[in-house]
Amino acid sequence: MSTVQGAGVVVTGAGGGIGAALARRFAAEGARVVVNDIDPIRTKTIADEIGATAVPGDASEIVAAARDALDGTVDVYCANAGLASPGDVFADEEVWAAAWDVNVMAHVRAARTLLPDWLERGSGRFVSTVSAAGLLTMVGAAPYSVSKHGAYAFAEWLSLTYRHRGLKVHAICPQGVRTDMLTAAGSAGELVLAPTAIEPEDVADALFEGIAADRFLILPHPEVAGYYEARAATPDRWLAGMNHLQQKWEGTGP
Repeated sequence: MSTVQGAGVVVTGAGGGIGAALARRFAAEGARVVVNDIDPIRTKTIADEIGATAVPGDASEIVAAARDALDGTVDVYCANAGLASPGDVFADEEVWAAAWDVNVMAHVRAARTLLPDWLERGSGRFVSTVSAAGLLTMVGAAPYSVSKHGAYAFAEWLSLTYRHRGLKVHAICPQGVRTDMLTAAGSAGELVLAPTAIEPEDVADALFEGIAADRFLILPHPEVAGYYEARAATPDRWLAGMNHLQQKWEGTGP
Protein backbone atom coordinates (compact mmCIF):
# COMPACT_ATOMS: atom_id res chain seq x y z
CA MET A 1 0.00 0.00 0.00
CA SER A 2 1.54 3.28 -1.13
CA THR A 3 0.32 5.18 1.94
CA VAL A 4 2.55 3.14 4.27
CA GLN A 5 5.45 2.15 2.02
CA GLY A 6 8.58 3.62 3.56
CA ALA A 7 6.62 5.04 6.50
CA GLY A 8 7.95 4.91 10.04
CA VAL A 9 5.53 2.75 12.04
CA VAL A 10 5.42 1.96 15.75
CA VAL A 11 3.32 -0.97 17.01
CA THR A 12 2.96 -1.41 20.76
CA GLY A 13 2.00 -4.70 22.33
CA ALA A 14 3.47 -6.39 19.26
CA GLY A 15 5.03 -9.42 20.93
CA GLY A 16 2.06 -11.53 19.84
CA GLY A 17 -1.59 -11.50 18.86
CA ILE A 18 -3.03 -8.49 17.05
CA GLY A 19 0.11 -6.41 17.55
CA ALA A 20 2.36 -8.99 15.92
CA ALA A 21 -0.09 -9.34 13.02
CA LEU A 22 -0.11 -5.57 12.53
CA ALA A 23 3.68 -5.37 12.65
CA ARG A 24 4.03 -8.19 10.12
CA ARG A 25 1.53 -6.57 7.77
CA PHE A 26 3.12 -3.13 7.91
CA ALA A 27 6.55 -4.66 7.28
CA ALA A 28 5.17 -6.67 4.35
CA GLU A 29 3.78 -3.45 2.89
CA GLY A 30 7.22 -1.85 2.97
CA ALA A 31 7.05 0.18 6.16
CA ARG A 32 9.95 0.70 8.54
CA VAL A 33 8.62 -0.87 11.73
CA VAL A 34 9.44 -0.54 15.41
CA VAL A 35 8.16 -3.48 17.45
CA ASN A 36 7.35 -2.80 21.09
CA ASP A 37 6.27 -5.13 23.87
CA ILE A 38 6.77 -5.26 27.62
CA ASP A 39 8.46 -8.65 27.11
CA PRO A 40 11.93 -8.07 25.59
CA ILE A 41 12.29 -11.63 24.30
CA ARG A 42 8.99 -11.56 22.43
CA THR A 43 9.81 -8.08 21.14
CA LYS A 44 13.12 -9.21 19.67
CA THR A 45 11.64 -12.41 18.25
CA ILE A 46 9.01 -10.57 16.20
CA ALA A 47 11.42 -7.79 15.21
CA ASP A 48 14.03 -10.27 13.96
CA GLU A 49 11.36 -12.21 12.07
CA ILE A 50 10.19 -9.20 10.05
CA GLY A 51 13.39 -7.19 9.82
CA ALA A 52 12.17 -4.51 12.23
CA THR A 53 13.70 -2.67 15.17
CA ALA A 54 12.95 -3.91 18.69
CA VAL A 55 12.19 -1.31 21.35
CA PRO A 56 10.99 -3.21 24.41
CA GLY A 57 9.45 -1.58 27.45
CA ASP A 58 6.32 0.05 28.81
CA ALA A 59 4.25 1.38 25.91
CA SER A 60 3.77 4.68 27.76
CA GLU A 61 7.49 5.32 27.90
CA ILE A 62 9.00 4.26 24.58
CA VAL A 63 7.73 6.87 22.12
CA ALA A 64 10.93 8.94 22.18
CA ALA A 65 13.13 5.85 21.78
CA ALA A 66 10.95 4.56 18.95
CA ARG A 67 11.14 7.90 17.19
CA ASP A 68 14.93 7.89 17.49
CA ALA A 69 14.98 4.36 16.02
CA LEU A 70 13.05 5.70 13.02
CA ASP A 71 15.51 8.57 12.43
CA GLY A 72 13.26 11.07 14.16
CA THR A 73 10.02 10.48 12.25
CA VAL A 74 6.98 8.44 13.29
CA ASP A 75 4.35 8.42 10.56
CA VAL A 76 2.02 5.79 12.03
CA TYR A 77 1.54 4.96 15.69
CA CYS A 78 -0.44 1.84 16.59
CA ALA A 79 -1.59 2.07 20.20
CA ASN A 80 -2.21 -1.64 20.48
CA ALA A 81 -0.91 -2.61 23.92
CA GLY A 82 -3.86 -3.53 26.10
CA LEU A 83 -4.68 -5.06 29.44
CA ALA A 84 -7.45 -7.60 29.93
CA SER A 85 -9.03 -6.90 33.32
CA PRO A 86 -11.79 -9.29 34.35
CA GLY A 87 -13.74 -8.11 37.38
CA ASP A 88 -16.71 -6.01 38.41
CA VAL A 89 -17.19 -2.74 40.27
CA PHE A 90 -15.76 -4.43 43.37
CA ALA A 91 -12.41 -5.09 41.70
CA ASP A 92 -9.42 -3.70 43.57
CA GLU A 93 -8.45 -0.09 42.96
CA GLU A 94 -5.15 -1.34 41.54
CA VAL A 95 -7.00 -3.33 38.87
CA TRP A 96 -9.00 -0.27 37.81
CA ALA A 97 -5.92 1.95 37.82
CA ALA A 98 -3.89 -0.49 35.72
CA ALA A 99 -6.68 -0.87 33.16
CA TRP A 100 -7.05 2.89 32.84
CA ASP A 101 -3.30 3.45 32.61
CA VAL A 102 -2.63 0.87 29.90
CA ASN A 103 -5.87 1.07 27.89
CA VAL A 104 -6.33 4.85 27.94
CA MET A 105 -3.49 6.90 29.36
CA ALA A 106 -0.83 5.15 27.27
CA HIS A 107 -2.73 6.43 24.21
CA VAL A 108 -2.94 9.93 25.67
CA ARG A 109 0.77 10.03 26.47
CA ALA A 110 1.73 8.82 22.99
CA ALA A 111 -0.51 11.39 21.30
CA ARG A 112 0.82 14.16 23.53
CA THR A 113 4.35 13.36 22.37
CA LEU A 114 3.56 12.80 18.68
CA LEU A 115 1.03 15.52 17.93
CA PRO A 116 3.34 18.58 17.81
CA ASP A 117 5.40 17.08 14.99
CA TRP A 118 2.35 15.71 13.17
CA LEU A 119 0.52 19.02 13.30
CA GLU A 120 3.59 20.91 12.12
CA ARG A 121 3.97 18.49 9.19
CA GLY A 122 0.25 18.34 8.49
CA SER A 123 0.20 14.53 8.51
CA GLY A 124 0.20 11.60 10.91
CA ARG A 125 -1.77 8.44 11.58
CA PHE A 126 -2.92 7.19 15.00
CA VAL A 127 -4.31 3.64 15.17
CA SER A 128 -6.11 2.71 18.38
CA THR A 129 -6.83 -0.95 19.08
CA VAL A 130 -10.01 -0.53 21.11
CA SER A 131 -12.40 -3.54 21.16
CA ALA A 132 -16.07 -4.07 20.54
CA ALA A 133 -16.24 -3.69 24.34
CA GLY A 134 -15.50 -0.01 23.77
CA LEU A 135 -18.62 0.33 21.63
CA LEU A 136 -20.81 -2.12 23.52
CA THR A 137 -19.60 -3.74 26.76
CA MET A 138 -18.34 -7.09 28.02
CA VAL A 139 -19.89 -9.25 30.71
CA GLY A 140 -17.64 -9.97 33.66
CA ALA A 141 -15.11 -7.25 32.82
CA ALA A 142 -15.99 -3.83 34.19
CA PRO A 143 -12.45 -2.33 34.27
CA TYR A 144 -11.79 -3.55 30.72
CA SER A 145 -15.14 -2.38 29.33
CA VAL A 146 -14.99 1.04 30.98
CA SER A 147 -11.39 1.72 29.98
CA LYS A 148 -12.03 0.59 26.39
CA HIS A 149 -14.94 3.05 26.22
CA GLY A 150 -12.38 5.65 27.26
CA ALA A 151 -9.95 4.55 24.54
CA TYR A 152 -12.68 4.84 21.92
CA ALA A 153 -13.74 8.26 23.19
CA PHE A 154 -10.14 9.48 23.03
CA ALA A 155 -9.72 8.23 19.45
CA GLU A 156 -12.96 10.00 18.50
CA TRP A 157 -11.77 13.19 20.15
CA LEU A 158 -8.45 13.08 18.31
CA SER A 159 -10.21 12.64 14.98
CA LEU A 160 -12.81 15.37 15.41
CA THR A 161 -10.23 17.80 16.78
CA TYR A 162 -7.35 17.36 14.34
CA ARG A 163 -8.62 15.77 11.11
CA HIS A 164 -8.63 19.14 9.33
CA ARG A 165 -4.94 19.44 10.23
CA GLY A 166 -3.95 16.18 8.54
CA LEU A 167 -4.32 13.66 11.35
CA LYS A 168 -5.80 10.30 10.35
CA VAL A 169 -7.28 8.24 13.20
CA HIS A 170 -8.56 4.66 13.13
CA ALA A 171 -10.32 2.84 15.97
CA ILE A 172 -10.22 -0.95 15.61
CA CYS A 173 -13.10 -2.62 17.44
CA PRO A 174 -13.02 -6.42 17.05
CA GLN A 175 -14.97 -8.89 19.13
CA GLY A 176 -13.20 -12.17 19.90
CA VAL A 177 -9.73 -12.65 18.42
CA ARG A 178 -7.75 -15.84 18.97
CA THR A 179 -5.05 -14.42 21.22
CA ASP A 180 -3.84 -14.80 24.79
CA MET A 181 -6.30 -12.07 25.78
CA LEU A 182 -9.23 -14.22 24.66
CA THR A 183 -7.90 -17.04 26.83
CA ALA A 184 -7.57 -14.61 29.74
CA ALA A 185 -11.24 -13.69 29.39
CA GLY A 186 -12.10 -17.09 30.85
CA SER A 187 -15.64 -18.40 30.85
CA ALA A 188 -17.11 -15.03 29.82
CA GLY A 189 -14.89 -15.05 26.75
CA GLU A 190 -15.90 -18.61 25.95
CA LEU A 191 -19.56 -17.63 26.12
CA VAL A 192 -19.53 -14.27 24.34
CA LEU A 193 -16.41 -14.11 22.19
CA ALA A 194 -15.14 -17.55 21.26
CA PRO A 195 -18.01 -18.62 18.95
CA THR A 196 -17.21 -15.90 16.40
CA ALA A 197 -13.50 -15.46 17.13
CA ILE A 198 -11.24 -14.56 14.21
CA GLU A 199 -7.48 -14.67 13.66
CA PRO A 200 -5.20 -11.69 14.38
CA GLU A 201 -4.37 -11.52 10.67
CA ASP A 202 -8.05 -10.83 9.95
CA VAL A 203 -7.80 -7.74 12.14
CA ALA A 204 -4.75 -6.55 10.20
CA ASP A 205 -6.64 -7.07 6.95
CA ALA A 206 -9.56 -5.03 8.26
CA LEU A 207 -7.25 -2.19 9.29
CA PHE A 208 -5.63 -1.99 5.87
CA GLU A 209 -9.03 -2.00 4.20
CA GLY A 210 -10.00 0.86 6.51
CA ILE A 211 -6.83 2.78 5.73
CA ALA A 212 -7.51 2.43 2.01
CA ALA A 213 -11.08 3.67 2.51
CA ASP A 214 -9.98 6.43 4.94
CA ARG A 215 -12.42 5.06 7.52
CA PHE A 216 -12.30 5.91 11.23
CA LEU A 217 -14.22 2.95 12.65
CA ILE A 218 -12.73 -0.44 11.79
CA LEU A 219 -15.04 -3.41 12.45
CA PRO A 220 -13.34 -6.76 11.79
CA HIS A 221 -16.66 -8.31 12.87
CA PRO A 222 -19.17 -6.47 10.61
CA GLU A 223 -22.10 -7.58 12.77
CA VAL A 224 -20.90 -5.23 15.51
CA ALA A 225 -22.34 -2.34 13.49
CA GLY A 226 -25.83 -3.79 13.95
CA TYR A 227 -25.30 -4.29 17.67
CA TYR A 228 -24.06 -0.71 18.00
CA GLU A 229 -27.10 0.62 16.14
CA ALA A 230 -29.45 -1.44 18.33
CA ARG A 231 -27.72 -0.16 21.47
CA ALA A 232 -28.29 3.43 20.37
CA ALA A 233 -31.84 2.96 19.05
CA THR A 234 -33.32 0.79 21.80
CA PRO A 235 -30.97 0.88 24.79
CA ASP A 236 -33.34 -0.79 27.26
CA ARG A 237 -33.97 -3.69 24.91
CA TRP A 238 -30.26 -4.01 24.26
CA LEU A 239 -29.46 -3.92 27.99
CA ALA A 240 -32.10 -6.58 28.64
CA GLY A 241 -30.48 -8.82 26.06
CA MET A 242 -27.04 -8.29 27.59
CA ASN A 243 -28.48 -9.01 31.03
CA HIS A 244 -29.73 -12.35 29.69
CA LEU A 245 -26.14 -13.08 28.69
CA GLN A 246 -25.00 -12.10 32.18
CA GLN A 247 -27.54 -14.50 33.73
CA LYS A 248 -26.46 -17.26 31.37
CA TRP A 249 -22.85 -16.70 32.35
CA GLU A 250 -23.81 -16.83 36.04
CA GLY A 251 -25.82 -19.98 35.43
CA THR A 252 -28.96 -18.37 36.83
CA GLY A 253 -30.84 -17.55 33.65
CA PRO A 254 -32.83 -19.51 31.08
